[in-house]
Amino acid sequence: MNKHKAPLFERLIEHAGGEHASFHVPGHKSGQGLEASARPYYEAMLRLDVTEIAGLDDLHHPEEAILEAQQLAADCFGAEETFFLVNGSTVGNLAMILSVCRRGELLLVQRDVHKSVIHGLMLAGARAVFLNPEVDPQTGMTLGLPAEAVELALDKYPEAKGLLITRPSYYGRAMPLEPIVQLLHDREKPLLVDEAHGAHFGFHPALPKSALSCGADVVVQSTHKLLTSMTMGAMLHVQGNLIERKEIKLYLTMLQSSSPSYPLMASLDISRKQMHTNGEELLGQGIAVVEQFKERMKELSRFELLETKPVDYGSIRQDPFKVILRDREGLMSGFELKDALEARGCFVELADPQAVLLVFSLASTQTDAGRLAEALENIGNTAIDDRAHRTEINVEQGQSTYTYSIVPGLSEPVSFDEHVYRQKGTAQLPLEESIGQMSAEMIVPYPPGIPILCPGERITEEVVKYLTQLVRMGARIHGMISGEVPMLPVLIAGRE
Repeated sequence: MNKHKAPLFERLIEHAGGEHASFHVPGHKSGQGLEASARPYYEAMLRLDVTEIAGLDDLHHPEEAILEAQQLAADCFGAEETFFLVNGSTVGNLAMILSVCRRGELLLVQRDVHKSVIHGLMLAGARAVFLNPEVDPQTGMTLGLPAEAVELALDKYPEAKGLLITRPSYYGRAMPLEPIVQLLHDREKPLLVDEAHGAHFGFHPALPKSALSCGADVVVQSTHKLLTSMTMGAMLHVQGNLIERKEIKLYLTMLQSSSPSYPLMASLDISRKQMHTNGEELLGQGIAVVEQFKERMKELSRFELLETKPVDYGSIRQDPFKVILRDREGLMSGFELKDALEARGCFVELADPQAVLLVFSLASTQTDAGRLAEALENIGNTAIDDRAHRTEINVEQGQSTYTYSIVPGLSEPVSFDEHVYRQKGTAQLPLEESIGQMSAEMIVPYPPGIPILCPGERITEEVVKYLTQLVRMGARIHGMISGEVPMLPVLIAGRE
């Protein structure tokens, strides 16, 4: 296989350069129908926006350029078989859950998963036992599952169909996987990994190992997050004999669009080529930008980086492209710092009560990093009154957006059979009145998209206190009804 080729992209370019008359969809006819003001932005791209015509292959039955592009991706990322995803990692998470679980079957699940995992459990009608990750007491960030917790869960629930984990966390922490893989494989159970934020792992010595190289059975990666494909571009990788690949293919065909975007798929091909041929060098350049930014930060006493000390968690790796920053003096919450940076033209990935998350990549430049440092310097030099909520922010030091309720141990099995919830009535209650009730929806601060409550979970006083704080600080929360009095949807049958 020739890693220097990008077969799908090259075939699209060849087609776009020919003399053709289009009598097929899409209706813009290679950009000819564009509205005039959009031409400078879309015209070149839409020449590549075609459909499944002769020579351009079919994502749902690949035999030519798409097949070759996926085979090259498998070779690049270390899989036995790779599937292109045009609906993001979300569709990969849905497909891998549905391929493993039938209605009523049980899956072990790391608690701090993306909401798409919960949706997958609901579609499957599966049950889940949640395993709570370890939490770094210095920062409040989750660190991943210890192997001991996995062994305990496997012993207690031998009927489990496998384990689904998130690695790395949204904040960039990556746990070692080999001991967990060994525990599962000894019992002939698969490890499913949502590695949405780790498509770049393994391509540079400063980065954590990829989940595939650690022996995971099926891995979903968002190629668009830290690599360079278009948004929604992702891949699903499979290896070993513990995953039924026909099931994966079936569900991907059912869940993905029957009219996939060719520019998007070609961007996956190009991004793979970039990693295959020049990945380590490009990532090294991006890491150098991050290191220079961190050196500049040492000059700004107002702000500090939240970093796990290797002496305490030597086996946990941190993605150098994820930088967590907070106001050392506690004058600004993460949400306020986000707003202040955006007012100065620097847009961050997310904010939580204490910090902002900065995401760098191989495409980050010294110019961008310099602008960010200057914005922080300007914020640091701006007089800020000693806010009434300063004490509250300081109290929250050491808490991220989802560690408020994480304690060691396993949950009881939780049913995600949606038919059960559809038979129950719902009501909307003010936050304070919802304590003790059962949530009717997922309640999800977004980003990062990690549910604070799942359907059927009991609403505790601790949860309500935390949601109240998030609302007051300006967080976006999916599932809640916003307004002067924030409301939570609850199951009437769950009221006591």
